[in-house]
Amino acid sequence: MKIFVLLPRIPWPLEKGDKLRAYNQIKQLAKNNEVILCTLNADRKANKEEAFKALQPYCKSITFIDISKTSILINLTKAFMKGLPIQCGYFYNKKAHKKIHHLIERHQPDMLFGQMIRVAEYLRHEKTKKTIDYQDVLSMGMKRRSEIAPFFMKPIFNMEYRRLKKYEHDIFDDFDIKTIISKQDRDFIDHSKRDEILIVPNGVDHEYYSPQDREKKYDIVFTGNMAYAPNVNAVEYLAYHIMPLVWKHLPDANLYIAGATPDPRVRKAASEKIVISGWLDDMRDAYAQSKIFIAPMRIGTGLQNKLLEAMSMKLPCITTPLANRPLGADDRKEILVGNNEYELADHIITLLTDKDRADSIAQNGYDFVHRVYDWEKATGVMELRMKNVE
Repeated sequence: MKIFVLLPRIPWPLEKGDKLRAYNQIKQLAKNNEVILCTLNADRKANKEEAFKALQPYCKSITFIDISKTSILINLTKAFMKGLPIQCGYFYNKKAHKKIHHLIERHQPDMLFGQMIRVAEYLRHEKTKKTIDYQDVLSMGMKRRSEIAPFFMKPIFNMEYRRLKKYEHDIFDDFDIKTIISKQDRDFIDHSKRDEILIVPNGVDHEYYSPQDREKKYDIVFTGNMAYAPNVNAVEYLAYHIMPLVWKHLPDANLYIAGATPDPRVRKAASEKIVISGWLDDMRDAYAQSKIFIAPMRIGTGLQNKLLEAMSMKLPCITTPLANRPLGADDRKEILVGNNEYELADHIITLLTDKDRADSIAQNGYDFVHRVYDWEKATGVMELRMKNVE
């Protein structure tokens, strides 16, 4: 089968969740299919040569379509006037649309595959069989951001929430196959036929993210793209609400914040006991040098790859109900779930002072993630649906 893959941004390096998902799905699809990759690019700093080398082993053809900042501003204005979500306007470009259509005509693929509703406008009216990966529900993520936003930003977030919710509904019937990362996310799609959406979870590279016997320099670690709003919010929650409670009992406990492009609010949290790394060439170093992992997520949607990676490296993990619902780990056996800063702080103190408890959570979490999360299995389910679509 020849599959035309359209992405909103270049899936390299793998510092963001959508890039990680796209890269690994392409890698798996390429085993039995011919992949034609087309990716939009609004990042002038993107190293396209390095990305091409990383993707070339899995793609028959690779096309990068640059979108200028000027055209983004113009198209954001047009999207606003048309009532489309800002998310879609940002990534839509009329010239890019023509190029994509010509590429589809030239390659004559059996299936079109678009990642996220950000690229739906390019594909929704093509006659070829097509798949849209909602990935997670952008509208719900926007709603959660609006709930904690400053009062002057709430109208913007609420408007985007309403537009995204409507758009997620409107494009549904334009695609033959719909996929999403979890059942919890699927339940947020406002469509009477949402049960038709195929659940395709993320996986984790267990060979790469494997346990390492290293000296532990840090007590607690949190990882991710530190410019991403839910991660920024989590860092502030950790630094100003959770850790002060921990320090009352364990005054020497330290926290490692590891991830690319830290927001000014993240950098501001740095102190003698909180280390901010910035970009790391190998995120495994952050996990391997830490005793426990925490993901105190309060906003955002989808499955947290950071939890999969930490569990695969056999770290005992702590998180919130928001992040554990899509993950599906067994609370108090495979993970510890805290509903507020007091419970999260108590879990940290427990794991740092009770080695047997920490080892048990780590082992059970490791077994869980190996049993449930696998890129080959997850992508295989989607591939089978593609081959059998009528």
